[in-house]
Amino acid sequence: MLSVTDSIRISSPFNDTRLKFLSPSGNKTRHQLTLVRNRPRISCPQRRNICRCSSTEQPQRRKHRSAKSDDEKGIDPVGFLSKYGITHKGFAQFLRERYKSLKDLKDEILTRHFSLKEMSSGYELMGMQRNMQHRVDFLEWAPGARYCALIGDFNGWSTTDNCAREGHFGHDDYGYWFIILEDKLRQGEEPDKLYFQQYNYVDDYDKGDTGITVEEIFKKANDEYWQPGEDRFIKSRYEVAAKLYEEMFGPNGPQTEEELEEMPDAATRYKAWKEQHKNDPESNLPSYDVIDNGKEYDIFNIIGDPESFKKFCMKQPPIAYWLETKKGRKGWLQKYMPSLPHGSKYRMYFNTPNGPLERVPAWATFVIPVSLGNNRSTYQGREQALAVHWEPPPEYAYKWKNKQPVRPKSLRIYECHVGISGQEPKVSSFNDFISKILPHVKEAGYNAVQIIGVVEHKDYFTVGYRVTNFYAVSSRYGTPDDFKRLVDEAHGLGLLVFLEIVHSYAAADEMVGLSLFDGTNDCYFHTGKRGHHKFWGTRMFKYGDPDVLHFLLSNLNWWVEEYHVDGFHFHSLSSMLYTHNGFASFTGDMDEYCNQYVDKEALLYLILANEILHALHPNVITIAEDATLYPGLCNPTSQGGLGFDYFANLSASEMWLALLENTPDHEWCMSKIVSTLVGDRQNTDKMLLYAENHNQSISGGRSFAEILIGNSSGKSSISQESLLRGCSLHKMIRLITSTIGGHAYLNFMGNEFGHPKRVEFPMSSNNFSFSLANRRWDLLENDVHYQLFLFDKDMMDLDKIGRLLSRGIANIHHVNDTTMVISYLRGPNLFVFNFHPVNSYERYTIGVEEAGEYQVALNTDEKKYGGRGLLGHDQNVQRTISRRADGMRFCLEVPLPSRSAQVYKLTRILRA
Repeated sequence: MLSVTDSIRISSPFNDTRLKFLSPSGNKTRHQLTLVRNRPRISCPQRRNICRCSSTEQPQRRKHRSAKSDDEKGIDPVGFLSKYGITHKGFAQFLRERYKSLKDLKDEILTRHFSLKEMSSGYELMGMQRNMQHRVDFLEWAPGARYCALIGDFNGWSTTDNCAREGHFGHDDYGYWFIILEDKLRQGEEPDKLYFQQYNYVDDYDKGDTGITVEEIFKKANDEYWQPGEDRFIKSRYEVAAKLYEEMFGPNGPQTEEELEEMPDAATRYKAWKEQHKNDPESNLPSYDVIDNGKEYDIFNIIGDPESFKKFCMKQPPIAYWLETKKGRKGWLQKYMPSLPHGSKYRMYFNTPNGPLERVPAWATFVIPVSLGNNRSTYQGREQALAVHWEPPPEYAYKWKNKQPVRPKSLRIYECHVGISGQEPKVSSFNDFISKILPHVKEAGYNAVQIIGVVEHKDYFTVGYRVTNFYAVSSRYGTPDDFKRLVDEAHGLGLLVFLEIVHSYAAADEMVGLSLFDGTNDCYFHTGKRGHHKFWGTRMFKYGDPDVLHFLLSNLNWWVEEYHVDGFHFHSLSSMLYTHNGFASFTGDMDEYCNQYVDKEALLYLILANEILHALHPNVITIAEDATLYPGLCNPTSQGGLGFDYFANLSASEMWLALLENTPDHEWCMSKIVSTLVGDRQNTDKMLLYAENHNQSISGGRSFAEILIGNSSGKSSISQESLLRGCSLHKMIRLITSTIGGHAYLNFMGNEFGHPKRVEFPMSSNNFSFSLANRRWDLLENDVHYQLFLFDKDMMDLDKIGRLLSRGIANIHHVNDTTMVISYLRGPNLFVFNFHPVNSYERYTIGVEEAGEYQVALNTDEKKYGGRGLLGHDQNVQRTISRRADGMRFCLEVPLPSRSAQVYKLTRILRA
């Protein structure tokens, strides 16, 4: 047995039956074995292992258990094809091969990581990590480098003070570099006597600050832990060996190898020992015995005493005494100075076959441009960006106050960009967004905020899509703690927070981003043409590399764990799913989803991302943005799908834009509108719809309000007829888009009140002007824009109060291209749209299933919404007629003014 003075190793394997992520080999890289002992661990219950002698029986049992587990999970690689009756053999074979590749990929990952949870938690090891043994550990992946050093203001930008060389302890076979920054002793202080002395950096005081010496703690542990007689072997380490030698050879036994005669085999010695002690009392015998029936292998069959075994298992290591040596933060501050103070600026220095270079660490959690520094000359010509060590003292670190809201059954998403969210011509901050935008979102009736451009990117005009530092919040808007406060305040208002994540490509910048990170062209990205986007000038990830997967999957988990985000909108999947980056003509043929241009490695990454996110965070929401609508986007991964919760219908906004810009009002086709909005009826319930998102405003285009009512801010500069047309279509487009589809609707910031101007970020073409990089919130004081906002708010209340979007799929039963009327039922609500620009109908027949009284719940033509108010008060309630229409048993004869829509709610059921 070991004394408490011996080092104690504590392990805690991850055991989650939902993931089947345990490693068969348990192999780890050197850096994992080095750092894992320093991480806090939780002891897990012991498992009972069954040992068998047969060499063939164990693999058979494993195979049987695996097959049973698959049956329990319902694994079917082509399950969603069977569900929808798709009989394409080529695509079915592709799905089966993809499933086999997924299993092989998981096996490959588990040869290096203990579990997929650990593999997706790389942020616990990588980058800068505070170690409780008064030091900071730094870990980075750069397989192409020959030399690695940390340079910064903490060491005078020295390239030799803090380094790790190839072939030494700080570099392993996988290309990971490990550097230790020891905290500095204050003047007059002596190093700790214990090499494993730990400090609690959160609490001011800990048990080690009581004044009791280490020697007293160890004496107390030895006196209370060991039972009488057990500690004599600790005090005299040779006693056991000496006694064993005397029993075997006697007090005058042989002293040299020449005097030592040939020893009998183990079975003979055991039989002699049993014969010698056959008359001894049981108390003197060991708590085990050996079965010996004369067979060769009987000598290895040992039966243990259950009571002794139980007693042995109940004995726990004296961790409680060991923890009494841990000191608090004040004890550490009194004795040590931090090797890397909070706010320190640093970069990485590599020596590569192509020469020396500097990089911002890939796992840096806060990055600022040098121009934001107090003294640019301090950084010796480093004009790009610097990583900042973010480790505020506990009294200043942000503390979470609010719980994450419960996942709603329907989503009303408010999409926004923090930088342009203010009215002033400047880059707005997280704090500005908290004080001005979040209350507006709550008042408008939305239940989720989707933020774009939060992850650090080099150029502001790229909106945030050319990401350079995937683990860093953009310093343009504030600090990491500021963003935590934003998320926390949103949760306090009952709002979910989604992040638009860009893992489909990365910035090609070499000085700030990941391109040529270690001097080679194939560290994070593909080489050659495959590693470059054909049109956007960005780099394409190498999704089949386990280390790249380690980086990307950990990045998703990081934003959930560190910042408590509730979900992700995966941007531009088509650029990563195909080697042609989605720039090809799609006819809808299934061969286009399984031919040589499909990137199977990217598909496997998306499957892993959804499996891991939903297993570790069951309430997380993932949204797929794919213009090609890859089959199975929202189907379970166990059934051959990719596992997303929602997919964005991109064609809806494109249709509306084409109609508004290119088609006269009287030529609008109702059938086309309905078919585009509904899309594939098999997945309508998983569809996220929007009339216009940021693309119409940011990507060089105009907002719908600018097309419909121009840039005016009032009625005086536009004719009354044009203003009425524009506002009517603005309301009708949003109403049908938000209610005809699935369980999710999205609106871009400002469009709810008809923001009349596009967004244009400051760049060289506009002389870096901020005049259009803002939102005109002052327009809400104008009648026209306030009326549009009031309608949008009441439209959100249809779902907020009546749970409209969470109901089943809309029953579209009336689509007439001649009259330009659309009608559908959703729950107890009847929606009627008259898109005709001129014709009004006094008694238009619409079929309904339930007989009763239907009352107008929302009318786009009301005067408070800027309408004409043609419906009288006596027309707000309509009673059904016992006549079949539109395939329904009953019908209503409702008044339909031109360019208007009404929502009727069944308020009273009449029985025949």
